[in-house]
Amino acid sequence: MTIKTLIAQLPKAELHLHIEGSLEPELMMALAKKHNVALPYQTLEEVKAAYQFDSLQSFLDLYYLGANVLQDEDDFFQLMWAYLCHCREDNVVHTEIMFDPQTHTDRGIGFDVFMPGFLRAIEKARAEWGQSCLLIMSFLRHLSEQSAFETLASAEPWLAHIDAVGLDSSELGNPPEKFARVFAKAGELGLLRVAHAGEEGPPEYVWEALDVLNVDRIDHGVRSIEDDALMARLAEEQMALTVCPLSNIKLCVFDDMTQHNILALLDKGLLVTVNADDPSYFGGYLNQNFLAMAEHLPLTEAQLRRLVANSFTASFLPDETKQKWIDAVYAVAV
Repeated sequence: MTIKTLIAQLPKAELHLHIEGSLEPELMMALAKKHNVALPYQTLEEVKAAYQFDSLQSFLDLYYLGANVLQDEDDFFQLMWAYLCHCREDNVVHTEIMFDPQTHTDRGIGFDVFMPGFLRAIEKARAEWGQSCLLIMSFLRHLSEQSAFETLASAEPWLAHIDAVGLDSSELGNPPEKFARVFAKAGELGLLRVAHAGEEGPPEYVWEALDVLNVDRIDHGVRSIEDDALMARLAEEQMALTVCPLSNIKLCVFDDMTQHNILALLDKGLLVTVNADDPSYFGGYLNQNFLAMAEHLPLTEAQLRRLVANSFTASFLPDETKQKWIDAVYAVAV
């Protein structure tokens, strides 16, 4: 069996996926037409040509523009359903999906619009093929602490359907400590916590996410390798990093895939996982990330299985379910 075939056959979990970042150009254009939303593109080719970024901010500008086409419950159903169908195609049996309420509430679109759409798609996928799915509500770090508190308050009627809070958007200049109090409040409400840190931001942001936000997982974290003490701590505590290889290349964190440090992080004993981040913008869903690694890095079968098993270990699934899937990863014959 080739490593490409093994990638397809292994059951996988995805822990770092922004649902708004799975908005494909075709759906964007269709919804723009449906709602008469003006976009600075006339064709699909023009949209795809715009997906060239020189920084995280250049991507975010387009990301928020695209989100404007999401306006009614069915739009959010279609968005979630399309991603969950990709999960089925890629054998992603469990996914923990981030969504950005403020991207929508700032446009006057409330939880009562997007949550029913998301949940209808999730329930349909669960009923049709047993898709496992959790939701992570992310705060936009370029907005204020007060806005994050307002978002948390607005979410309270929906907390039975939300498993964790996260922190995303522009990292530089918006350190984790800015959201210490709202993360503490989320913890009091019984929510797990994750945060983007160490992507564009320095290793110090990873320390803050650990010690100030008390996170259960670090999203990205690739710059942790610049700090030996941090690396030792991450390895000792088995604090998961949800690494997104194609995203890191597209946003110029690394110049090309041959320079990516994911295997170095893995070989140093860190609990590293592979994820797609914003797949429609960054060139691929989960399997495409593994395939890009296999093509440009010396990825071995043993490393592949470890990375996939790590995705279950690092998930928020019950321990018994985690072990069931880890056993399944190692049971796939070569």
